[in-house]
Amino acid sequence: MKTLKIPQIHWGSAIELPYPDNFFDAVLTDPPYYDNVNYSALSDFFYVWLKRTVGDLYPELFATPLTPKTDEIVADPYRQGGPDEAARFFEERITQAFREIHRVLKPDGIAVIVFAHKTTAAWESIISALWRAGLYMTASWPIYTEMQARLNAQETASLASSIYMVCRKRTTEEIGDFGEVQEEIRRKLAEKLPEFWRQGLQGSDFFMSAIGPAVEAFGKYAKVVKLSGEEVSVRELLDFARRVTAEFAVQRILENGNLGAVDLETQFYLLWRWSYGQKSLEFDEARKLAQARGVDLEFLSRKGLVRTQRGITRLLPPQERERWPERPQTMIDALQLAAILWKRGEAKELDELLANTYGHLEAFWQVAQAVAETLPEGNEERRLLHGLLGHRKTLRLEGPDLFGGSEG
Repeated sequence: MKTLKIPQIHWGSAIELPYPDNFFDAVLTDPPYYDNVNYSALSDFFYVWLKRTVGDLYPELFATPLTPKTDEIVADPYRQGGPDEAARFFEERITQAFREIHRVLKPDGIAVIVFAHKTTAAWESIISALWRAGLYMTASWPIYTEMQARLNAQETASLASSIYMVCRKRTTEEIGDFGEVQEEIRRKLAEKLPEFWRQGLQGSDFFMSAIGPAVEAFGKYAKVVKLSGEEVSVRELLDFARRVTAEFAVQRILENGNLGAVDLETQFYLLWRWSYGQKSLEFDEARKLAQARGVDLEFLSRKGLVRTQRGITRLLPPQERERWPERPQTMIDALQLAAILWKRGEAKELDELLANTYGHLEAFWQVAQAVAETLPEGNEERRLLHGLLGHRKTLRLEGPDLFGGSEG
């Protein structure tokens, strides 16, 4: 009978582990989530009371007036001199920590790393660190861990799940071809995204869950290069994965409807509403969501479809929109204007708008229905869209479809 070993607990730095090379079969860690929580500052509340009560029993743990903060691996712009410096600090230190995991892990060992963050910037840092440390992801799972009732989840997009990443040591220095890696990313996402959809993942959780399969495709290579020999960045690879994921999501939201009949601006609007509802996004995340559908967020802002204040971007519903194109050139412009005309009771103008734009297209009504279904009961935009959908029954659109289709 084997004798059970008593677990040992060490206090120290993650970038200087007190163990020999190739020591562990497995390493499990839940590292800091980029800039989400300054754990040392949070710990100060408890630290001062613990120091008073048990400080004399563990003097080496309570030698400082407050918790040590200089070497804490978090992105803190106030402590580290600005956002860019904070991002650089986090990535450098987390890379050092992952290199230590690589060093102490046996050649056939596994490392399980838990991470959660709603921004792609944080994910770029964590994936870049893994890549540089010689660890590659072999599997990943999204697991619900976060409370949706917490205050910071109420108005802005927040995660409900964490991603559990299973990693191994990279044993080769093989170089990947960008085109082949893109195809592999598509293949892996085609396998995983339907499963995530069936699990009911939405919003940030759906997009972040797609990161795991994408990294499985490219993380096994020491680097990925284009035909020109230029090295591909983690950002480019994750952006590609996001575009594939966005296309899949829009197709499913429309219940496999005619995606080609829906312009990119409308796809962006539909994707935001499905992903985040009425919640706001940080500007950079909104910009990347727009890029995933090939539209320019600044242009949408000038049109009046989105509004950015103090780095936070909102997608405006029809009743809050203040600027309209002289003639709607996209499906979402026509849909929002139609909703306003229905609200005002201007039936003649509404019928003229529908006859001269998208009223003949079944895809137009599919979008209206899909957007309405993303919104909660009692929501004003939902009420307007349901009213417009009800008005469709009274329509008698005559003549050919101005956009070349035959649906009606």
